[in-house]
Amino acid sequence: MQYLLLIYENEKRFENGFDSKEMAEYQAFGKEFASKIEGGKALKPTNSATTVQVRNGKRLTTDGPFAETKEQLGGFYLVNAKDIDEAIHMASKIPGARFGSVEVRPIETFS
Repeated sequence: MQYLLLIYENEKRFENGFDSKEMAEYQAFGKEFASKIEGGKALKPTNSATTVQVRNGKRLTTDGPFAETKEQLGGFYLVNAKDIDEAIHMASKIPGARFGSVEVRPIETFS
């Protein structure tokens, strides 16, 4: 089954760049679960985001994310796990889980 592992952290942690030790940990995570990871990316900071809504047939755009929170969506992995327990295990190995949180979300399939 596919799961999306959504990584939420305070993006201010990365204002001065990425820590090389932590980047090495992400690379090790990628190697450990290479057979399970179907995709994944880091995201640009929220100040580069645009939120789109359609109300009464009109498109509205707002700079930035929809909600202001202490943690921002910083990246994700799309993984194939046998069950939720395996997906949670994988999420617990993501380095960002030590600083923020990782949401594990099953992927809906439509026939």
